[in-house]
Amino acid sequence: MTEAHGVSPGDYKDLVLFLATAGIVVPLATRLKISPILGFLGAGVILGPEGLGALSERVPWLAAFTVEEPAEVAQLAEFGVVFLLFTIGLELSWERLRAMRRMVFGLGAAQVIVGAALLAAAGVAVLHLTPLVAGVLGLALALSSTAVAMPALAEKKRLQSSAGRAVFSVLLFQDIAVAPLLVGLSVIGSGANGLGPEVLWALAPRIGGLLILAVAGRLLLRPMMRSVAKARSQELFVAASLLVVIGAGLVAAATGLSMGLGAFIAGLLLAETEYRHEVEVTVEPFKGLLLGLFFLSMGIGLDLSLLFREPMLVLGIAAALLALKTSSVAILARLFRLKARSALEAGLALAAGGEFAFIVVNQATAAGLFPEGTGQASLTAVTLTMFAIPALTTLGARIGQGSAAATPEHQPPSLPRGSDTRVLIVGFGRVGRLVGEMLTHHAVPWTAIERDTRLVDAARREDKTIYFGDASRPELLRRCGLDTAPALVVTMDSPDGAEAVVASAKELRPDLMIVARARDARHAGRLYALGVTDAVPETIEASLQLSESLLVDLGVPMGLVIASIHEKRDEFRKLLNRPLALGARVRRARDGRGPT
Repeated sequence: MTEAHGVSPGDYKDLVLFLATAGIVVPLATRLKISPILGFLGAGVILGPEGLGALSERVPWLAAFTVEEPAEVAQLAEFGVVFLLFTIGLELSWERLRAMRRMVFGLGAAQVIVGAALLAAAGVAVLHLTPLVAGVLGLALALSSTAVAMPALAEKKRLQSSAGRAVFSVLLFQDIAVAPLLVGLSVIGSGANGLGPEVLWALAPRIGGLLILAVAGRLLLRPMMRSVAKARSQELFVAASLLVVIGAGLVAAATGLSMGLGAFIAGLLLAETEYRHEVEVTVEPFKGLLLGLFFLSMGIGLDLSLLFREPMLVLGIAAALLALKTSSVAILARLFRLKARSALEAGLALAAGGEFAFIVVNQATAAGLFPEGTGQASLTAVTLTMFAIPALTTLGARIGQGSAAATPEHQPPSLPRGSDTRVLIVGFGRVGRLVGEMLTHHAVPWTAIERDTRLVDAARREDKTIYFGDASRPELLRRCGLDTAPALVVTMDSPDGAEAVVASAKELRPDLMIVARARDARHAGRLYALGVTDAVPETIEASLQLSESLLVDLGVPMGLVIASIHEKRDEFRKLLNRPLALGARVRRARDGRGPT
C-alpha cells in the first residue's frame, strides 16, 4: 500500500515569503514613487544569506523570514527574464523601428559601441582583465535599465522631451542588442575557438533553432491565436499566450540558445499581428510577478560583504560606470544635435547599469568566462548604480528644464509605447467601419479595437490598423494609444460593453472626448452620466433621418428641413443631459456650495 505524501508547510515557505514580499514591496514602492524593481532588489538582500540569514544563527526566529533555497528561487526566477524579453519583442514593431531608425540605430548603436569600448579599456587597464573578458564585461555594463529608467522619466514627465526620446531610442537599441549578445555568449560557452569547423558545429543547432522558431512562428502563431480568440474564452487565451512564451523558450533551449532569446523571437513574430496588444495585457501580470522574483533572486545572490571587504573595487567600478556612461552619452547626444542640457539629461538617465547586466554576467560566469570575484563585484556595483537612478533622473530633469521651453532639436514621428496620435474606434462593425471611412476621408488617423475575429481578419486584409482585444481593460486601451488619442469613438452594439469601455477610458483620461453609440434614449442618458461628450441614440437618429427624407419628399425646402433637424437634435441632447444638470445642482445644494 502506497503511503500518502503529506503536504509540509515548510515546502512552500519560500514561495509564501516571496508573495508576502510582493504584497509589501509593490504598494510601498508606489507610495514612495520608486520603481518596485529597486524594492525587490533590496528585499532580496534583506531576505538572503547576507541579510537576515547571517543573523539567524544568533536569532533563530529570523530563519522564518529567510529564503532557504536560493537555487530553486533562481531557477524559477529565470522565467522573469523570459517574459521580459518576450514583451520587449512585442514592442519592437518594424513600423516603430523604421520611424525612429536615425536615433535608434544611430545614437543607440553608438552608445553601446562607445560605452562598451570605454568600459572594456578601463577593465584591461585597471582590473587587468583579458581583452575578451573585458569586452564582454564592457557590453554588459554598457546596457542601462529600461525597467527603472523609463518609469523614472515618466514620473518627471520627461518622456516627450528631447532627452526622453533620446533615452527611449538608446534603450530600444539596447533591447535589440541583447539577443545577438546572448547568442554570442552561448557560442563562447560551447568552447568553440577560431573560425574553423568547431564554430560551425557549435552554430549549426543554434541556427537551426532560429529557423525553426521563425518558420513555425510565421506559419502557426497567427492561425493558433485566431482559433483561440474565436472561442471567446479568456482562460484559453491566457493558456495560449503562456504556451507561446514558454514553448518558444523551450525550443530555443533545446537547440543550445537561451530561453529568453526564443521568447524574444516569438514576441517579434507576434508584434506584427492583430493579437499583439491583447497578448501584452494577458502576460503582463505574469511578467511583473516573475520579474519581481528575478530581482529578488538577484538581491539574494549579491554578496554585499564584498562591498565591505573590497570597497575600493566595488565603488570604483560603480563610479567609473557612472562617469564613463554619462560623459559618453552626453557627447554622442550632442553629435546627434541635442542641446547641451538635453544631452546631459540623457547621459544621467542612462548612466546606471541595468537588469541585462545580471543576465549577461551570470551567463558569462556560468560559461566559465568570468572569474567569480570579477562578476560578483560588477553586479554589486551595478546594483548600487540602479539604486541611484531616481536621484540621477531628478538631477537630469532639473538640468533639462532650462531647455524645456525651447523647440526640441529632433522630433521623431513616434513616441514611446504606441503613443502616436490616433483616434480610437472601439467596435468595427458596420457603424465603426463607416466612422473609420469618414476619418480616412478627412485624413484623420485612427486605430480600431474589436473582439470579433472575423471583423478583425477582414479589416486586416484591407490593411486597416486594428487589434483584437477587450477594450474594457484599461491597460489595452493604454497600449493602443489612449494616452495621446484626441478622441474615443465607441460603436459597440452591446450597451453594457459600451458603458464598461467608457468607464475605463474616463478613469484613465477624464478630459478625453468620447462619442458613443447608444441603443436608445435611456442608454444615452446612462452614457452621459458616465461622462461621454456625445451619445447618439440609434432610435432617435433613425427617426430624425426618416423625418428628413419625408419632409424633403413632400417639397419642404432643404435648408428649413436641415435647420429643424438640428434644432430637434439639440432639444434631445439637452433633454438627455437634464438629469445630469439636476443631479449636479442637488449635489451643490447639499454641499452648501450654491443655490438649488
